[in-house]
Amino acid sequence: MSVKRVAILTAGGIAPCLSSAIGCLIQRYTQVAPDTDIICYRDGYRGLLLGDSIPVTPAIREVAHRLLNHGGSVIGNSRVKLTNVENCVKRGLVQEGQDPLEVAAAQLTKDGIDVLHTIGGDDTNTTAADLARYLRDNDYPLTVVGLPKTIDNDVFPIAQTLGAVTAASQTARFFQNVANECSASHRMLIIHEVMGRNCGWLTAESARRYLKSLDEMEFIEGLGPEKSHKSIHAVYVPEMTLDLKQEAERITKVLDTNRGANIFLSEGAGLESVVADMEAAGEEVRRDAFGHVRLDEINPGQWFAKKFATMVGAEKVLVQKSGYFSRSANPNEEDLELIRCTANTAVDCALEGESGVIGLDEDQDNTLHAIAFDRIKGGKPFDINLPWFKEMLKSIGQLS
Repeated sequence: MSVKRVAILTAGGIAPCLSSAIGCLIQRYTQVAPDTDIICYRDGYRGLLLGDSIPVTPAIREVAHRLLNHGGSVIGNSRVKLTNVENCVKRGLVQEGQDPLEVAAAQLTKDGIDVLHTIGGDDTNTTAADLARYLRDNDYPLTVVGLPKTIDNDVFPIAQTLGAVTAASQTARFFQNVANECSASHRMLIIHEVMGRNCGWLTAESARRYLKSLDEMEFIEGLGPEKSHKSIHAVYVPEMTLDLKQEAERITKVLDTNRGANIFLSEGAGLESVVADMEAAGEEVRRDAFGHVRLDEINPGQWFAKKFATMVGAEKVLVQKSGYFSRSANPNEEDLELIRCTANTAVDCALEGESGVIGLDEDQDNTLHAIAFDRIKGGKPFDINLPWFKEMLKSIGQLS
């Protein structure tokens, strides 16, 4: 396939892979197809609808490797669903009566784009699928190749999404400092609220990495803090059924014998109860363009703290969120290796005219290839029956 012009956009929430993925794509095109023009749409699908783009000049190509050490997205993100016409009109992205898919397709045609790379989660790539379907049905010759990013690691059928491993390491690092607050008060209840709307992978994996770091730390016998003070005493994820009364009794015993108790709480754990309480009180529960509850506005950790603190007799409660800290980091070496391989495969597929989302396909022995858009789906749950997770819960006394 002859590819003359390529466009890149990043969308959704940020993750520790966006800027580096852009850098890797630019490097790969420079290596294997140096005559290909590249542009980047600013702020995701918003920039596409508005025709707002940045040319990747020869000067940028020469220093593209610098992007591998940056967090966030150097071209900006936004949450735009091209099939949500009302929302696009309300935000001034299209005019009344216009079809966002048609506007996007027309802009891609105007810009002479042969290949569109979308870097994002399930929402971004299902939106890309909608666009690819529209283009195919209307005879627009365009290859769409997505790269899967999400710190939740919850996209079917992808084994490991870009940015998730770094986010887990940074979440664990965040709590290494927060755990020292146990020395500030007796019967201290620390709730570490971790990102994860429907999937507990990030909460579980960051807890595992934190406990491993604790095993590598040296303590002084007879002089605090003791290892138990900094340990984790509960991990709550959306996939688990939480018996609040039973857990309160267990954590009360921890506080009776330990200086404090530390809980890793996925923000999606108990979300239905939080929303129900808010709606019963007549409070507005705001949602984004995809219909998701705006978790950053309802504070699940604070809600849980109010319910739980009284039940366990905590003298002081501290709620700390690690989400923005972890998702804004630059990728670690483990992630960078996956990002490089994914970007290289994405470019190779694009040059062959093969559309799809590049990922480690769980249904095909974790082969890295272009997965058809119609197989991409969000909401993959974390498997709470994994041996390492069950063993971890046993080690902290949460599972007998």
